[in-house]
Amino acid sequence: MKKKIGLLPRLLIGLLSGILIGYLSKELFHLDFFVRLLATFNGIFGNFLSYVIPFIIIGFVAPGIAELGKGAGRLLGITTLLAYLSTIIAGTFAYTVGNGILPRLINAASGNANNPEEALVKGFFQVDIPPIMGVMTALITAFLLGLGMAAIKNKTLYAAVKDFQEIVELVIQKVIIPLLPFHIAGIFANMTYAGEVVRIMQVFGSIFVIVILSHIVILLFQYTVAGAVSGKNPFQALKNMIPAYLTAIGTQSSAATIPVTLRSAKKNGISDEVADFVIPLCATIHLSGSTITLTMASMAVMFMAGHVPNFGLMFPFILMLGVTMVAAPGVPGGAVMAALGLLQSMLGFNEAQLSLMIALYLTQDSFGTAVNVTGDGAIALIVDKLAKRSTKKVTTAQEKIAGGEEKGCPSI
Repeated sequence: MKKKIGLLPRLLIGLLSGILIGYLSKELFHLDFFVRLLATFNGIFGNFLSYVIPFIIIGFVAPGIAELGKGAGRLLGITTLLAYLSTIIAGTFAYTVGNGILPRLINAASGNANNPEEALVKGFFQVDIPPIMGVMTALITAFLLGLGMAAIKNKTLYAAVKDFQEIVELVIQKVIIPLLPFHIAGIFANMTYAGEVVRIMQVFGSIFVIVILSHIVILLFQYTVAGAVSGKNPFQALKNMIPAYLTAIGTQSSAATIPVTLRSAKKNGISDEVADFVIPLCATIHLSGSTITLTMASMAVMFMAGHVPNFGLMFPFILMLGVTMVAAPGVPGGAVMAALGLLQSMLGFNEAQLSLMIALYLTQDSFGTAVNVTGDGAIALIVDKLAKRSTKKVTTAQEKIAGGEEKGCPSI
């Protein structure tokens, strides 16, 4: 049985093939036929992606909010709040780092950087596939459906939306993901032909290093806080989560890593009840690593286009990321697929920028996922400590009541 090639190797093959096609077309053949052919495919694929984005938003967000709303109790609220705060802190940290470092690395004034699309080769023809609704309309619709399904007792609509989510996941798995290497090949063939590829590759390398370092810092921060709250050694707790980290790099899926994450979390002394609740929940709502990658990559794309991503623009984007990535499917690139609508509506990304964003994100997706699941262990440590405190208070109160009854005091 043949072993299936992973997404990352296929993306790298597509990237290198695109550079080779662009170079040979410009330097050897002196014609743009193959580049225009790929540009035609990219135009159709990009329009199809724009068409699918509203469905991705509804398919991801609506059932995710409904599932959160189904839960009950203080533990759900605490876990959700901690996961969201962790995601926002990670995104804000990424903005701070990116804002301080990226302008020095990206020379947006060189060559055709301010208007790179002017140098790109156009396709032979264009096929318009207008979306059925706008991005914000899809987002509001998803919120209404999600909150409504959480409020009503009838499960018919929820079952239908879950079926719709499965359809969207199949479209991603069977159509978008398999075609992405060809899309990436077309992007880099065009960039090479236009003389932009060297600058783009320099940015890719720089972003990769900065993102990995930022991942390490945020994990240290998360476990320092968790250690302070729980009284556990943060470095030992982080060491115990290494199997989950390494597994996530291989699977590129928080959901697929849950069994290993659970085992690693319980090794840190987290009770079975808390771990069994917090880890699966955080696998869908806690995406600190993915947020760092998305924030940093989107800023890089904007700097390359000559735009300055200020805090007033990026912070609302980070806040919305924490919501739209909820219940992103367990497929490689689920987070960036869920974020495409925000990139388009809030940051004004065009098709070429969305394509670059996908390429930037997917080359680092496994590391972002690894940080997500490792950070889940830190949240579980905090929730476990809070749960034990709450249980201790209840036990103490019950003992006092019992003591009062023994002394002849009336029971309440």
